[in-house]
Amino acid sequence: MTTAPGGALLVVGDVVTDVVARHWGPLAAGTDTAAEIRTVAGGAGANVACWAAHWGCPEVRLLGRVGTDAASWHERELTASGVRPRLVVDEEAPTGTVICLVDTGASAERTFLTDSGASLRLDPGDWSDALLDGVARLHLSGYLLFSEPSRALVSVALASARARGVPVSLDPASAGFLTELGVDRFLELVAGVDVLLPSRDEACLLTGLPDPADAAAKLSRYAPLVIAKQGAEGALVARAGAVRAHVPATPATPRDTTGAGDAFTGAFLAALLTGAEPEDAAREGCRAGALAVERVGGRPPGRGEGGRG
Repeated sequence: MTTAPGGALLVVGDVVTDVVARHWGPLAAGTDTAAEIRTVAGGAGANVACWAAHWGCPEVRLLGRVGTDAASWHERELTASGVRPRLVVDEEAPTGTVICLVDTGASAERTFLTDSGASLRLDPGDWSDALLDGVARLHLSGYLLFSEPSRALVSVALASARARGVPVSLDPASAGFLTELGVDRFLELVAGVDVLLPSRDEACLLTGLPDPADAAAKLSRYAPLVIAKQGAEGALVARAGAVRAHVPATPATPRDTTGAGDAFTGAFLAALLTGAEPEDAAREGCRAGALAVERVGGRPPGRGEGGRG
């Protein structure tokens, strides 16, 4: 599964506005709960692209769909992160918005309230085979599978990538949305994907197995390479029906776990594009995930803020 160095990464996925509310103590129904609230650029697909660029991928492109309300802001934010955006501006739907409720306890666990808006209105008309010119890897955000227009886009993009011999990775994105879509339907839609990057919960949901290692192993019968993200327990690398490596997490003090999985995926793909083996790429993913949870929001540090280390 190693890719020869060189070539661009194309990410197709969601671009949304995140409203992150870090609250102290449980939410108090019917009254006020003190919180620190910030509005930041987000979206799983966009976050992956930004982390890949931050982790040294020389050329990262992003196809996404936004509303007229925030198109210019998102384009500026992506460009500033080193990503080449191709944003389709939707005249009928607003930019997707996610309210991220983050508990400031030790785990900094988060709950999402999601209005997908324009982000899941990507459709085959937004695709062009020319998007793959010079591309060495295609990454698809799993959120695209949760609406009919963007599912159709996934099908077209997968067929185009197969025709060119471009390997494809996909992050299942959301256990909640996966439950609505259905496991069998998901596995049917991702047939032909080379790398799956589920979270622990997503891997267990997709296989019906309670043990994450068993789940990762089973999933690797559907995709040649499975990287199961385990949060504070690192990552599992599975191939051909067996777990081949357990990569430990990089220690971190969490402030906000929003986008940690996206950071892992972006750094993992950037490392693969330099020719790294999957186990070494997963270590880079763990490093990026640790950096992400110590920040508020799902994007990497800006230039001049520090970074890879």
